[in-house]
Amino acid sequence: MVEETKINIPKTMNAWEIVKPGPINGDKSPLKYVRKEVPTPGDGEVLVKVLTCGVCHTDLHVTEGDLPVHKKNLTPGHEIIGKVVKNGPHTRRFKIGERIGIPWLRKTCGVCKYCRSGRENLCPYSKYTGWDHDGGYEEYTTVPEGFAYRIPERFNSLRAAPLLCAGIIGYRAFERANIPAGGTLGIYGFGGSAHITAQLAIDQGIEVHVFTRGEDAKKFALSLGAKSVNNTYDMSPVPLDSSIIFAPVGEAVPNALESLAPGGTLALAGIHMSDIPQMSYEDHIFHEKNLTSVESNTRSDGEEFLTLADRLHIEPDVTEFPLAKADEALKRVAKGDLKGACVLNVGLDSE
Repeated sequence: MVEETKINIPKTMNAWEIVKPGPINGDKSPLKYVRKEVPTPGDGEVLVKVLTCGVCHTDLHVTEGDLPVHKKNLTPGHEIIGKVVKNGPHTRRFKIGERIGIPWLRKTCGVCKYCRSGRENLCPYSKYTGWDHDGGYEEYTTVPEGFAYRIPERFNSLRAAPLLCAGIIGYRAFERANIPAGGTLGIYGFGGSAHITAQLAIDQGIEVHVFTRGEDAKKFALSLGAKSVNNTYDMSPVPLDSSIIFAPVGEAVPNALESLAPGGTLALAGIHMSDIPQMSYEDHIFHEKNLTSVESNTRSDGEEFLTLADRLHIEPDVTEFPLAKADEALKRVAKGDLKGACVLNVGLDSE
């Protein structure tokens, strides 16, 4: 166990809880702002003072009930930057006061065939931050030390938060899309994950074409260097070597496949998506086109992406909200026309 440094930890904290999943813009909010006890870190866990937490589209799916409830009175949030304030039993990785990141993937079994073959993202016993366990819409949370990340020093805590899911999942989708060097990439939807992935692609000489409904998102995509911006259901102006759909809209899949060049790959990056319509083999699948999904990420994905983001100077664009207005941030995500990502300032002001 790492030698302890005395830090004053309160007994209670502010937090958001999902009272009853439902529409965030409905008549009755699914969320409630409460006071609750600060958690105690278990075996192999550290207690973290939350500094910032990104507001991800998956948080919206959990809050609104698109993803089934895994925990009563759950606190959402899984793009967490925080400071270690207490070590649980049998911990030795982090020092007290060290800044770390807490991602979506919280725990895997470590012994199933997927874990043993380097595919822990497919572990049937996996657990997730902000779904199976309370997340970052609160002032303190815990994490198994083996599933947290060290954060490159060059990133401030507000801009680093979206890297923990939007960035990592975007990176896995980028890898799954099998984009050739100097190729063309279509990106459908242009929120937190998409705008980071676009930077990653453009910085490596890939031509990016964006498909989105939001006018502000279109302007933002052009400002980052996108070659073209189009409406969500438009055909691409050029044949695409690869595409990634970040928007949870199954109706976009046929056009995205039709816009692929022969041998191209379409990656579906969301954890939830509406149903995909019936498709034509000739128009959408023939010519050896590939359709793949993305499920979570491995810890190796996270380490690789954070190193690459540091080297390429990837900079998430963020809009800051105080913790007390997390519900307003989720409403912005639900609206869909975002410039980058929303991030909660949870504890920066007390540092």
